[in-house]
Amino acid sequence: MLFTTNTINFSAMSESQIKETLAKHKISLTCEEILKIQNEILKRPPSMAECVLWSIQGSEHSSYKSSRNHLKQFVTSGPNVILGPCEDAGIIEIARDNNGDKYGLVISHESHNHPSQIVPYEGAATGIGGNVRDVCCMGAKVIASADPLRFGEIKNNKTRWINEGVVSGIAGYGNPIGVPVIAGDIYYDESYNDNCLVNVVTIGVLKEDEIIHSRAPKDADGYDLILIGKPTDNSGFGGASFASLEMKEEDKEMNKGAVQEPNAFLKRHLLKSTYKLFEILKEKKLLDKVGFKDLGAGGIACASVELADASGYGAEVNIDLVHKGMDSLPAYIILCAETQERFMWVAHPDVTPLIVEHYNKTFALPKVSAGARASVIGKIRNDGMYVVSANGEEIINAKASDVTSGLLYDRPYQEPIRNFTESNLPEPTDYNEILLKILSHENVACRLPVYEQYDKQVQGITVIEAGQADAGVMQPFKDTKYPEEIRKTGVALKADQNPRYGKISPYWGAVNAVVESMRNVSAVGATPECITDCLCFGNPEKLEQMWEFAEGVRGVAEACKGVHLFNHHDSPVPVVSGNVSLYNESKGKPIAPSAIIACAGKLNDVDKAITMSFKQTDSTLFMIGDRKDECGGSVYYDLFEELGANIPKPDLNTVQRQIWGLHEAIDNELILSAHDISDGGVAITLAEMSFGKEIGFSVQIESQLRTDKILFSETGGFVIEVESHKVDSIKSIFEKYNVELFNIGKTTSDKNLKINNVVDLNLLKAKEGWINGLREKL
Repeated sequence: MLFTTNTINFSAMSESQIKETLAKHKISLTCEEILKIQNEILKRPPSMAECVLWSIQGSEHSSYKSSRNHLKQFVTSGPNVILGPCEDAGIIEIARDNNGDKYGLVISHESHNHPSQIVPYEGAATGIGGNVRDVCCMGAKVIASADPLRFGEIKNNKTRWINEGVVSGIAGYGNPIGVPVIAGDIYYDESYNDNCLVNVVTIGVLKEDEIIHSRAPKDADGYDLILIGKPTDNSGFGGASFASLEMKEEDKEMNKGAVQEPNAFLKRHLLKSTYKLFEILKEKKLLDKVGFKDLGAGGIACASVELADASGYGAEVNIDLVHKGMDSLPAYIILCAETQERFMWVAHPDVTPLIVEHYNKTFALPKVSAGARASVIGKIRNDGMYVVSANGEEIINAKASDVTSGLLYDRPYQEPIRNFTESNLPEPTDYNEILLKILSHENVACRLPVYEQYDKQVQGITVIEAGQADAGVMQPFKDTKYPEEIRKTGVALKADQNPRYGKISPYWGAVNAVVESMRNVSAVGATPECITDCLCFGNPEKLEQMWEFAEGVRGVAEACKGVHLFNHHDSPVPVVSGNVSLYNESKGKPIAPSAIIACAGKLNDVDKAITMSFKQTDSTLFMIGDRKDECGGSVYYDLFEELGANIPKPDLNTVQRQIWGLHEAIDNELILSAHDISDGGVAITLAEMSFGKEIGFSVQIESQLRTDKILFSETGGFVIEVESHKVDSIKSIFEKYNVELFNIGKTTSDKNLKINNVVDLNLLKAKEGWINGLREKL
């Protein structure tokens, strides 16, 4: 078959002509990049399809070209890691049965930021959809998700519109497909006014011998490529490139076409049919004859070339064989469009008929949704070449490894001149008033207006819902099909990041995000087992913004290396999945450095999981973690439009000892409730613990600090509730870990919040402000 004559000779053009040609065809490559592709990689003029392909595979979203060198700092392996961040999702061991068989937690973390800013509902919905596919295609049953969200100032109409659309999109997609949202968080900050952040974390479970890899199997020459799902149209075309460019208001309408269109009900059917296919393939012992991948960024092109190259192969794709939802689409659009609700299998030719019949006949995809089906569209080839044909001619012919390696930069960076000063606010005269204002602040107030839209119990395995504790908790092996000895295994999930910390220090902002996510899963009784990261930053081509990214990565890496696994004291908590989102900048202004971190934890006995609400009166209250003058980035300072400088700087060894001690104490059933100290400080921690069962408290926190710094400094730690007769046992455990406990007071029956003789507030009044604080602003 001859190669197309429809090529573009960039070497014959001036720089201005190259730029004009790239802009005309919406190819997001630089002059230097396209000339490298032509002169060094292909050694001939590229076709239009090749230009589009490299525009996608060479984007930040797909190739990590500016970030890859920095991500090498992460520890991605460990004794509990089954699969690190090398495929569509990471996998850690969370249970082992009496036969020694391992059971894994599959976890993926992605973002859908730019699309959600432009088309909030569809952007958020397809963000959920893509992340769910990432977990499913590893062979896992998807069990839950989390939604870390970042929006602009809540006083802005546009912010509220985006907020409503994003939350509705998550609910409108997640609820119908049967995936509960069990965790997440929301921050409002002016730096997100023109660039919201929509992160998704998804988890699933499987047995280790059920893993299906996102690559072609061994000896796969001649294996078929099978496209599953919705017919390909032009939706989402250029999505990966769009996600790797600065947001411009004037391009908003044009970019709407780069946002995919969700179909939750087709996805539910695809999940059901695919789960059944997993069972059939395992029963027939065919799992080693297949590979499976989500179609996300770059669509058919990226799925097929990555499946092949991951195992050292090439692939050939015939566009004429693709089932399509639109007529007369150019071949390169069919190849690279990001139409939703699609997967790709690579399968031995003997297995192909089983897969095609399973989807097309047994589960009747063509009848469920117009044009949906399974189609064989290509093959794996042994020569390492990636060849795409359409209408009787080749439109792409390149080494698969050249396509997947994308482009790589070692970008320079420079620390900006920074001049943060600590606030000199006068001490408040009315602490009741300050506490009420913080409780109703949009970054502290009850998240029920969001959580109430999500189905949190849809699978019947949710133990602790979002908002009931510092982390959501699931019981994934509750079903009797699992061995009895693992049925009580629990999984905890939480995501964290404070943008105001990132403004002061990208490094310490990232460290705090890692540490707080670990504290949150620890507060329900789990041991932190892994983290995932979504690194959302500005323009890497600008020295100061690239420095922010480098510092954020360093902070994540060092925080993980500083806290070790409870069951493997010499092994750091690993990073097993993640995503980088750059060019979060608009009108020349970047977002706050945002290293958003999720932590997954494990409970050996989910019945021992605890929540944050006080359980009874006359309990003893202990504070873990002394108060420090660290109000920088705090909600307290934000009340007065101050940022400050003294950001919390956690000592990682201390954090580790606190977490280990807390886990042992909860595992020994010595703690009634626990809550981490973070946004708003210890005063907010205590108030939130009191609201659930409306139990008051009276505490006295001793410190040399000024009273406002004692109450509202966001130095990390915990407050725990302990029955009085268990105090000695608690002290013994924390002494073992060399952790100081501060006995600060008692729970009371009088429904008042009393702190240091300066706060004396009616509990119901405080709760009302907290409950309605966000709802009234939305």
